[in-house]
Amino acid sequence: MLERGNMCKYKEYSYLDERLAVYAQSDFYPFHMPGHKRADMNFANPYQLDVTEIDGFDNLHHAQDLLLQCQQRLGSLYHSKKSYYLVNGSSCGILSAVGAVTKRGDTVIMARNCHKAVYHAVQLFGLHAVYVYPKVMEYGIQGGIDPDDVKASLQEQKNVKAVILTSPTFDGIVSDIGILADMIHRYGAYLIVDEAHGAHFSMDSHFPVSAVQKDADLVIQSLHKTLPSFTQTAVLHVASDRVDDDQIEEMLQVFQTSSPSYLLMAGIDRCVRLLEQSGTQLFQTYTDRLASFYKKCGTLRFLQVLTADDYRMYPVYDLDPSKLVISTASAPIDGYQLYERLLNRYHLQMEMYSAEYVLAMTSIMDTQEGFDRLFEALAEIDLECCGKTDRREEGQAVLNQPFMQNIYAKREKRLDLAEVKQYLTQETILEDCIGQICAEYIYLYPPGIPFVVPGELLTKEVVEIVKECRKRNLNIQGPRDQKCQKIQTVEAF
Repeated sequence: MLERGNMCKYKEYSYLDERLAVYAQSDFYPFHMPGHKRADMNFANPYQLDVTEIDGFDNLHHAQDLLLQCQQRLGSLYHSKKSYYLVNGSSCGILSAVGAVTKRGDTVIMARNCHKAVYHAVQLFGLHAVYVYPKVMEYGIQGGIDPDDVKASLQEQKNVKAVILTSPTFDGIVSDIGILADMIHRYGAYLIVDEAHGAHFSMDSHFPVSAVQKDADLVIQSLHKTLPSFTQTAVLHVASDRVDDDQIEEMLQVFQTSSPSYLLMAGIDRCVRLLEQSGTQLFQTYTDRLASFYKKCGTLRFLQVLTADDYRMYPVYDLDPSKLVISTASAPIDGYQLYERLLNRYHLQMEMYSAEYVLAMTSIMDTQEGFDRLFEALAEIDLECCGKTDRREEGQAVLNQPFMQNIYAKREKRLDLAEVKQYLTQETILEDCIGQICAEYIYLYPPGIPFVVPGELLTKEVVEIVKECRKRNLNIQGPRDQKCQKIQTVEAF
């Protein structure tokens, strides 16, 4: 067994700065965002850099000098028409993008697996949302969006103003944005792509091409997710001439703080400069390490690090290899158990777990030591699985695929999101809410994709899903009652 240091005592500290400092000195390795992986970025004392809009440092909301040049460098790196710094995360960019191209009452088509920020935009702007559903594949992973499904919705709905898609997904599945963009534009609609997890796209041929180069209109990326930049830093790219820049900037004034952090903006600029000056070599080293890791994991017998070949039976357009999806479908342990062993025994912090897999996020800042530690840990756990009964033989894993498919199945909508706020709500015991209209979101976090949206009918199936999620130790969020024993429902309808 690999010998790691004693379990870190950081939880004994009740002050955040102290706990972070102690944790930073531990041997816990980050297979999670942010993409800088806590590496030394040669950044100065943050307190010395923390200024406001003083002379010589420009103003983000009225950029004319330094910050204008910084954003122009960003746009040049990504080959966009225009790019904007976001210090309120991708959520701010999504809200601004939707608000810039729609008006109250408009119809939008959105992927059901969009991040909760898209639902918030629909609610805030009083939009009518029509969903397209990704296919839930084996291992419980949501696939890409089928262009035929989008076309059918465009033909059925009249005057669709925008189509909003997530590509890549949290698990790295990429939709065919080029085909979708061409079709959507022929129907006179805008295409907004939440590419939060794809800021590294187009930086190297081993990764998919960014939606910025695929004729999307607006593309939002979180630099901090997959690149070396501070948490909360993101960018909004205007990628076509169809978008009114003035409308974008107006919305950014609404959703972006009026006191943007110069630390965060400096982090974005530092990231862009690093990519400009050293990106080629950093990505070459990184892709070599990824290739070696995948090859070694091919020797595992029970655990499985999924590759493009594992998705060949599904309509997957492209795949981001930076996301390490470690399946437990053929192992005598589930996703939660693997996550816990990696964390507590090997001090490897994963990004998330689901019923049948664990997700590790990687970036150009990951070290060879990190990849080696992860493979050695997986190899040991895999060896321990030998001789144990396969859950598929016991019939336990057979239910997992239908379970994950049911989570994101179609729900009957009784009210639009914005309409729910017009009604009084009540707290209802979970078992008694069947047949009532849900008044709050219910989602797994991460990734923050709702499987019940306010205004949708609560059914016996939903109740059973919530119970099953709790049984499997999946992290349900959204309901006011954090234990999910009670749900807010519409009082009278």
